Amino acid sequence: MNNKRLTSSFFAGNPVNVAQNLLGKVIVRCFNDGRVEHYRITETEAYRGEEDLACHAAKGRTKRTEVMYHKGGVIYVYLVYGMYWMLNFVTSDEGFPAAVLIRGAGKISGPGRLGRELQLDQSFYGENLSDSERLWVEGDLELPSYDSTPRVGIHYAGEWVHQKWRFIVNE
Repeated sequence: MNNKRLTSSFFAGNPVNVAQNLLGKVIVRCFNDGRVEHYRITETEAYRGEEDLACHAAKGRTKRTEVMYHKGGVIYVYLVYGMYWMLNFVTSDEGFPAAVLIRGAGKISGPGRLGRELQLDQSFYGENLSDSERLWVEGDLELPSYDSTPRVGIHYAGEWVHQKWRFIVNE
């Protein structure tokens, strides 16, 4: 792979645009045993601000969502069902909560399965993608063909349920 590590400036934009632009990029994971694996991002979902009722920040700034208010380019992980760590990349500018959920990469479909494959845990919360030695994103400017669909699992989010902010690479 001849890709460059993405810097915080890549993640500084609108989360919808960042979610699209992450497609085809590669998550690089250095595991504790020294193994290094590469996972091509195939599916993303954008979450934007306190007004987005599907976004965790819709309930305001909390201990859980604090990192979402940081400058783009850090990791936001959270636990669901007491067993799956979900991988998100914070986007936008400091003070505006936004993130992109990585829903699929490589042959792994589903954010819970991906978190398990990447061996994520609470220690990744707030880690900077620009200088992490455990996890980062590489890529070039080439964007694969993709489809946009409504986000899933957000039936509680009112009108926000209809936003086509889920992006899936066409294989």
